[in-house]
Amino acid sequence: AVRIGVALGLAVSTAVGLAGCAAAPAAHTTPAPAPVPATAPPEGLPSGSVSGGGAEPRDAPFDIRFTMTMPGSARFNFKDRDLSFYFRPTPEVLNLQVENLQNRPVWIDWDRSVFRDVVGRSYKVAHSTTQWKERYSVQAQTQIPALQTYADYLLPMDYLLDPAGGAEQLHRPLIAVNASAPQYSGLDFGVDLVFMLENQPRNYSFRFKVASVIPRPR
Repeated sequence: AVRIGVALGLAVSTAVGLAGCAAAPAAHTTPAPAPVPATAPPEGLPSGSVSGGGAEPRDAPFDIRFTMTMPGSARFNFKDRDLSFYFRPTPEVLNLQVENLQNRPVWIDWDRSVFRDVVGRSYKVAHSTTQWKERYSVQAQTQIPALQTYADYLLPMDYLLDPAGGAEQLHRPLIAVNASAPQYSGLDFGVDLVFMLENQPRNYSFRFKVASVIPRPR
């Protein structure tokens, strides 16, 4: 399980209800502090995403714990002969790192990939470079060169918010980080990622659960 302390003031002023009500946007413009967890994640997670685990703020009102349920993994990883995956779920985004284990490039097909949110809705996948104005456009595939590693963060396309002319990426969090957070305990979310390997599509499905949202003593 991943343990994350979530502060009330973490970029939210409006609750995210289970019906999909909008919350305050999370801006990926300034790199967030990345404390080192007990089992450190691989290096290279992108600036602006929130790394799970590590030291918790003293005033964090909740402890949020995630589990990886498909495929089940206590270390949030999965590996086959072609690709090695590492995930770090957070309330804001799903951090991803993929290593290409073979001596030929592979591609992530974003337009065929799907993000399933905590209330069971399915959306196209947005990632760190996806902009509000591009939400109805075809996303270019991302190449992972032979024997190289790629890091990014993922979220549902429809969670992107209008930056009102700004260049930053604004989006709703995956999970409310305010007083409504306990409503998310026990809910699942995940991604179905499509990779092109030797010109053939291959689907990789991953699911995560909000294992618990525990109030901290005040």
